[in-house]
Amino acid sequence: MEYRKILLDGYPILCERQGDKLVTRDGRSVGIDEAVHLPPVEPTKIICVHLNYHSRVDEFMTKLPPAPTYFQKPVTALNTHNGDVVRPERCKWLNYEGEIAIVIGKHCRNISPDEAGDYIAGYSVANDYGLHDFRDTDAGSMLRVKGSDTLCPVGPGLVQGWDYHNKRIQTIVNGKVVQDGNTDDMEWDMHYLVADIARNITLVPGDVLLSGTPANSRPVQPGDLVEVEVEGLGRLSNRIVVGPTPIRDDVGAQPTESEEVISTAMGGDWEHRGKRAAGGQGAAFYESAVEGKADD
Repeated sequence: MEYRKILLDGYPILCERQGDKLVTRDGRSVGIDEAVHLPPVEPTKIICVHLNYHSRVDEFMTKLPPAPTYFQKPVTALNTHNGDVVRPERCKWLNYEGEIAIVIGKHCRNISPDEAGDYIAGYSVANDYGLHDFRDTDAGSMLRVKGSDTLCPVGPGLVQGWDYHNKRIQTIVNGKVVQDGNTDDMEWDMHYLVADIARNITLVPGDVLLSGTPANSRPVQPGDLVEVEVEGLGRLSNRIVVGPTPIRDDVGAQPTESEEVISTAMGGDWEHRGKRAAGGQGAAFYESAVEGKADD
């Protein structure tokens, strides 16, 4: 069963998908392509796992931690299917990260992974965009990197009863597949992530957990059409646009283009930054100040 929230006659309405139509409880219908979509959920918090897919770990030439680590996006980052994703002026390192969103269905606290499925309302498609221009100042919290306005599109719908095992996830930019992964490549599955967070953080209906991205997150440019497709969940589409105003330069940390920023955006290794010259794909895009090679 798939539900979508749309704007119909000026009001937000929950609809059930029936083929290529969205049908309201009072019998009105609208074509999927004509519908103005809203986010299918209203979270009080959006929690994201850092590394989870082995392909991503291998790309960065690093190792997984013993247990998942997380960061949080503010709810003001929430965006929708067909919504514009804003890259602010004076910024250039905006990366896509195709992901699967876990949506909580009831109050959840101190449960086991085996119990977690009973607390999940369903799943959706997400794109965990990162504005790496702020990585030098916010690498710990990831607040502005991952939490800037519009950087968390979720949709197009909420799918119930979806089996997350062995499902393909792809990101497509302007018609070209740029990420291609499978949920079986995840170290920690959906139920584990929910149970882990719920040990000491109460999850409430509508809360969202983003479950990680496969390899090959890369920058996108204004005008690009970025789509994330997950087997059984649908396709989330967003257009990249330039923000109406530049990042202010009279207050706060400014966008940067350091080795850390470029290496992360372009897929360089993490483990040896500042210790020896980086390897991986991202290393080709900057000149490291560190002597030695990553394989020394």
